[in-house]
Amino acid sequence: MALALPGGAAMAQQPTIPIIVKDTTSFYWQIVLAGARQAGKDLGVNVPELGAQAETDINGQISILENAVAGSPAAIVIAPTERTALGPPITEAAQSVPIIGIDSGADSDAFTSFLTTDNVQGGRIAADGLAAAIKAKTGKEEGEVALITNTPNAGSLEERKKGFIEQLAKHPGLKLVADRYADGQAATGLNITTDLLTANPNLVGIFASNLIMAQGAGQAVAENGVKDKLALIGFDSDERLVSFLQDGVISGLVVQDPYRMGYDGIKTALAASKKESVEKTVDTGANLITTENMNDARSQELLNPKVN
Repeated sequence: MALALPGGAAMAQQPTIPIIVKDTTSFYWQIVLAGARQAGKDLGVNVPELGAQAETDINGQISILENAVAGSPAAIVIAPTERTALGPPITEAAQSVPIIGIDSGADSDAFTSFLTTDNVQGGRIAADGLAAAIKAKTGKEEGEVALITNTPNAGSLEERKKGFIEQLAKHPGLKLVADRYADGQAATGLNITTDLLTANPNLVGIFASNLIMAQGAGQAVAENGVKDKLALIGFDSDERLVSFLQDGVISGLVVQDPYRMGYDGIKTALAASKKESVEKTVDTGANLITTENMNDARSQELLNPKVN
């Protein structure tokens, strides 16, 4: 859904660069859109803010992309919801307009530029953070751990999973006993975590690999009163997750820089539309924020981005 944009002759002079996110309702994507909106103001670009209502609406995102291309914009910025399904539509769209990818990849080599967190590295950071948190809670770096992924075959999430499992192997005392997929709903994350706690009474750690799963898992940890014996690492942040972090329900959050992703996505798209040289791949960074460092200046900048 596009937000209302001011009209007038001035708008006609501005290049139009739509940004298409996975889910316009999620706080993470609202931060991405805020960065894109600010870039539009700073650079004189008309930035329609588009996206489906849920990350699971793959066909909806494909339709939005096709409609955006039909409007003959200067370029398009997109965060593909699903790697396989979005590949051909992105390749086709790129025949008409420069396509800048953000956040998640797709099975297409047609991106003019791709800005993302190194999600494999993000998964590694999560594994190391979980190992440290387990040791802090139990006194030893050993025990059973679980992984919860938001939805199957989302590029960024599969890369986090890959990095997490690879890095976990470097902590031989930790054993992955459950690897679950959800359906994009926090309530499912809550139910999966509750079931894991029941089925695995010796569980000492969980990695919930995106904001929505971290919300659900955090609620389960809080409701079951296990925060003192179980470490939970989440990915991304919002008010609720920051509250869980403050209360010790969550041990750490791997936080990206979605504001930069949105801002630099539009900036890169504008440069590409002018046939300027742009980087093929840009790593926008990831940081582990814990109770110990959450009040540092950089942590606060990442935890409390400007969304207006």
